[in-house]
This record gives sequence, C-alpha cells and structure tokens, in this order.
Amino acid sequence: MIETGENYQEAVLSGQWWEKRQFVGCDFAEADLRDLRTRGCTFDDCDFTRADLAGSRHDASAFRSCKFDRTVLAESRWSSCSLLGSSFMDCRFQGIALTECDLSLASLARGRLRKLDLSGLRLREANLTEADLTDTDLRGSDLSGARLLAAKLPGADLRGAVLDANALVQADLRGAYIDTETAIAFAAAHGLVVK
Repeated sequence: MIETGENYQEAVLSGQWWEKRQFVGCDFAEADLRDLRTRGCTFDDCDFTRADLAGSRHDASAFRSCKFDRTVLAESRWSSCSLLGSSFMDCRFQGIALTECDLSLASLARGRLRKLDLSGLRLREANLTEADLTDTDLRGSDLSGARLLAAKLPGADLRGAVLDANALVQADLRGAYIDTETAIAFAAAHGLVVK
C-alpha cells in the first residue's frame, strides 16, 4: 500500500520499525523520528524539514528527491540507501554514518561535512558547492560530474576517488591527500604538460 500526500507534521514516531512501506509526497516536517528503523522503505518527494532523525537506522531504503531542511541527522546510520536527488540544507550531520549509499544528484551545497566518513559513496553530479569537507574521508568515492565550486577540502582524503577536470579546477584542494593518478589529472586540468 502506498501512502500518498499524508501529513505527519509534528508526529511522534520515534523508535518505530518500518519495513517495505512506501511514501509519496508525505510531509514529515518537525516530526520526531528519533531512533526510527526502516528497511526496504521508499520515500519519494517527501519533506523532512526540521524533523529529528537522530539515532535512526536505515537499511536498503530509498529517499528520492526528498527535502531535508534543518533536519537533525546526528548519529544516524544509512546502509545501502539511495538518496538520489535529495536536498540537504543546514542539516546537522555530526556522527552520521553512510555505507554503500547513492547520493547522486543530491544537493549538499554549503553543507558542513567536516571529518565525516564518505568513503566509497556514489556522489555523481552531486552539488557540493561551498561545502566544508575539511578532514573528510572520500577515499574511493565517485565524484564524477560533482559540482565542487569553492568547496573546502584541506586534510580531505581523496585517494582512489573519481574526480573530473571541472572538480579539480573548482575545488580548493590545498592540503588534500591525493594519489598519483589524481595528481596527474590535476596537473592536466590546470594546463600543465606532464611528460
């Protein structure tokens, strides 16, 4: 059964277990979703503005084109989830764990993503404009087509990450850790001739 356009504003749903539920265009604004557990659920075009998802756990769930505005995501765990096309604005990410997740086309512009483990994630064509990725682990992540204009990456680990020429030119990579292949691509993107 698909729940369409349901209003869960300010609902207290903490600690619940949801499996294989489907939500389309539902409003979870300011809902208490602390310690919520989802498995195999889908959320399409749902609004999580100012919702509290602290300590929640999500396995193989999809949050496609959802809005996370000032949402509390601290200490939440996401495993094999799709966050395709979702937007994150002024969210609290402290202690969030993302494992084998797809954030393609997601907007994390101006996000404070310092010291997070984002290794191995799919971030294709994600908007990371002006994001603070200081000391973030991005090893093996796919950032092809990602917008990194004025993104800050000091101390970030980009070894094995996939970056295109635009990202290498747009981002502030001073102090970032890269591998030889990325160093050569960086030089070429800046017009240097590597022989």
